[in-house]
Amino acid sequence: MFQNDRYITRGIKEKINDKNPVTFLVLWGLIDDMDIPDNKKDYLQVFILRAKSGRRKMQEIEHFQEEPPYKRIHRFYTECPVDAKVYVIDDGDHSTMLLSEEY
Repeated sequence: MFQNDRYITRGIKEKINDKNPVTFLVLWGLIDDMDIPDNKKDYLQVFILRAKSGRRKMQEIEHFQEEPPYKRIHRFYTECPVDAKVYVIDDGDHSTMLLSEEY
């Protein structure tokens, strides 16, 4: 799963990629680096992005799937953290990243 052509929606481009391309690349990387075999990855990957502020701005990403259960939280410092819920869906032919409100 997720080893095919990759696409993004306009919402992803405008809300995430244009504002912070590093976060956009991290999302794809988290799917690639999951510590489970590719044949066990769920066709639907879910990311909840939270902007955290303090002395330095931080992006928190909660990544999960339903079957088999998988959940990880990642954090990194960035100048432009975003709040969003993102789905990545693999339909067998291609993978699409979209905002939850675009589903």
